[in-house]
Amino acid sequence: MLLDTPLWRQTPPAAFPVCLGFLSLAVAWQHAVDVLPWVSEDMSNLLLAAATGYFLWFFGFYIAKVAARPSVLFEDMRSPPARAGIAAMAMAMMMLALALLPFSVYVPQVWWTGVVLQILASAIVLHAIWKDPPDKRHFSTFQYLTFVGPVIGPFTGVPLGYIRESYWLIMAALVAYVIVTIGIFLNLKRDPIPKALRPSVTIFLAPVCLFALGFDALGYHQLFVYFFWVCNAVAVVLLFLVPWMVRGGYTPVWGAFTFPVAAYLNVQVVGMANGYGAYATVGTYVAMAIATPVIFYMVYRTVMEWVTGELARKSHAATA
Repeated sequence: MLLDTPLWRQTPPAAFPVCLGFLSLAVAWQHAVDVLPWVSEDMSNLLLAAATGYFLWFFGFYIAKVAARPSVLFEDMRSPPARAGIAAMAMAMMMLALALLPFSVYVPQVWWTGVVLQILASAIVLHAIWKDPPDKRHFSTFQYLTFVGPVIGPFTGVPLGYIRESYWLIMAALVAYVIVTIGIFLNLKRDPIPKALRPSVTIFLAPVCLFALGFDALGYHQLFVYFFWVCNAVAVVLLFLVPWMVRGGYTPVWGAFTFPVAAYLNVQVVGMANGYGAYATVGTYVAMAIATPVIFYMVYRTVMEWVTGELARKSHAATA
């Protein structure tokens, strides 16, 4: 079936949470080489190459879409999932810097590009929220990506020597995390989560995992211990909620399943490296068994729906 509009002109932000999940999975496999003897470096590099190409493919098309008609960016900001998608694009850029670190390929430039994109994404989303009618201004887990996204900064910033910048990025993310979390729970008292958006509850897992990884990178090992156990507790609760989350059937919001489980896998791999023994080992194998097929499925489905234009239609993406 031929589309009336070229694919690049309707590239949806909904693709970027999956890109972030795919890159996070590749980084986890990359680090698993050091703790799991059966994971080969060639295998992890192949996965990393695929995830990098996948992200740059959608990133390039989205930049072309915005270049063709800049106002399309603000039109894409009409829904919370799309706003989260733009933030996920910036987070994916910072995650790409971490993935490229062992190869020393333009890492500082990629990292700073991600940081700047994250700041721009936050400003654009704030503008979109301000333009919303007062009755539509609600806190949601999607805002974790926008305002807590800088938490990824220390992963690559610390090895690059940007210690002070990394510290302030994670502190800013922590303040935003507290504010958004309080707002979400206050909001839940008034408005139940619609069935179509229930998968977004999985995003609760992402910030605590990323704080664990960020504080570990900065050398705050006691904080890593705290967030390590918190993310384990959150993961167990979410596992029991899966039937409730998928009851509404498939939507592009299922992309929210990808990056939290990948972040959890990364925490468990770091836990193994830090000597957490059986707890981290079991967590690593369970997370790997869940995250890998889930993310591969979403990678495949996202591409198939993008090619047919269905992803843009389902996610209400604007057209350049």
